[in-house]
Amino acid sequence: MCDFCVINSVKQRMLSRREFFKATAVGASVAAATALPGAMPAMAQTPTTISDMTHELHPTFPTFGGGQQFELNRIFDFAKDGYNLFEMRVNEHTGTHLDAPLHFSADGQSVAEIPVENLVAPLCIVDIRTKAADNPDAQVTPDDLKAWISNHGDLPPGACVAMNSGWAAHVDSDKFRNADAEGVMHFPGFHVEATKMLMEEADVVGIAVDSLSLDHGISKDFAVHYDWLPSNRWGLECIANLDALPATGATLIVGAPKNRGGTGGPSRVMAMV
Repeated sequence: MCDFCVINSVKQRMLSRREFFKATAVGASVAAATALPGAMPAMAQTPTTISDMTHELHPTFPTFGGGQQFELNRIFDFAKDGYNLFEMRVNEHTGTHLDAPLHFSADGQSVAEIPVENLVAPLCIVDIRTKAADNPDAQVTPDDLKAWISNHGDLPPGACVAMNSGWAAHVDSDKFRNADAEGVMHFPGFHVEATKMLMEEADVVGIAVDSLSLDHGISKDFAVHYDWLPSNRWGLECIANLDALPATGATLIVGAPKNRGGTGGPSRVMAMV
């Protein structure tokens, strides 16, 4: 066969493969749309980059109660069995994870019942790093929210409001829990008056913190959890890499687990800008 004929033959095969994959992709999209009906979630803008907002989970990841909450046990080994497989044991509220409404309510949505369109949201980042550096018990207050709105405009519909306290930088040290001699932890969180403001004055589907809890560490009553989650809104704890994103303009994607009856779970969280 001549060189020209070979080149043409290769081109035709490549075009055929492209058309096949294009048709397959379109078919898959239609099937997905048919299987998962629902309104398109709100997006901040057409994205060009994506950031990982998830801490790597491991057995010594710091936990609210202080004990180990993640364990991997090897069941099969590649050298002996030809493949690797681990059994995983994990507390739902470990690492970068979602708090579902059911976590602090009698009959709120389980993690599997959260509508998928509520897991994609414009991300609004409230920066309290300066006051958290001076006071580890700092909180996101209504004044912080008002200042954000004054600088950036109204919160977009369907948003997630995230606290950037700079606490993620401490995740590999004891300061992430920051427990004193009496065992009381000191780290930032939301003030309940701020979450009340978000519920009453904005259309917000979730809040996120870069610390261990939606409530600040010294809280004894979990006021934010009890106020926010029963409204069928979610919370993200231990979110990472907020410093890499602008205060507004990113779209958050929460890859929450779909465990029937679950109160939350470790999540792969991404943001597109």
